[in-house]
Amino acid sequence: MENSKKNISVTLRVWRQPGPSQPGKFVDYQAKDLNPNMSFLEMLDVVNDGLAGKGEEPIAFAHDCREGICGTCSLVINGKPHGPHRGVASCQTYLRSFNDGDVIVVEPFCAHPFPVVKDLVTDRSAFDKIMQAGGFITARTGSAPDANAIPVPKDAADLAMDAAQCIGCGACVAACKNASAMLFVAAKVSHLGLMPQGQAERDRRVLAMVQTMDGLGFGNCTNQYECSAACPKLISHDFIARMNRDYLGATFRAAFKPTPAGAGGGAG
Repeated sequence: MENSKKNISVTLRVWRQPGPSQPGKFVDYQAKDLNPNMSFLEMLDVVNDGLAGKGEEPIAFAHDCREGICGTCSLVINGKPHGPHRGVASCQTYLRSFNDGDVIVVEPFCAHPFPVVKDLVTDRSAFDKIMQAGGFITARTGSAPDANAIPVPKDAADLAMDAAQCIGCGACVAACKNASAMLFVAAKVSHLGLMPQGQAERDRRVLAMVQTMDGLGFGNCTNQYECSAACPKLISHDFIARMNRDYLGATFRAAFKPTPAGAGGGAG
């Protein structure tokens, strides 16, 4: 059934910043006669077409799949990462969520480890560095094994899939007052640590990823759960507790790990 809501006009209050080391400011733009079934990113495209037609610099924003899969469309809309609804990314937010005449404030994800590149685009390569530290499983390449070659309990498989839904958008960091990346790291640690294939590197993985996260300047978790509330995939904060248990266990085992023969440190 066709949406009967009439076209709307809104005022966009957009953060404009020419570059990482340059000051930024909010600039108002009038967006008129918009179809309410238009996505938020489609609306930005229309505004940019108008700006380009007037010889003005278009608004820079990141996007790719526009299907809530890639996580690049990371915007803070009216103070909420990804917008007013739960469980959706910015690209899945539609103008029917707003009223005619609304003022919509649009900002980039703000956190020290996510520096602004330009306008609404932030550099979230800090997440890539965390993944490079341990977000993988080292396995022999070759022909694919049979699907049932390694039995996986269904509850572990289901929980691993819940964690694996994380798209690495950074909404958890943007929502947290401490700019903590604990939900992201916990999801990545957990979905690998729950699988039999991930057990061999389980301790090394959690130690390396948490230490990299801390070194990049992400804040501490204070258990207020803004992260899971803002997550477009509704990743549970329970994974943070699971990661903390893994981290404590790995730290304990590393402290009592025998020193290999010939490594030095013996009594003279």
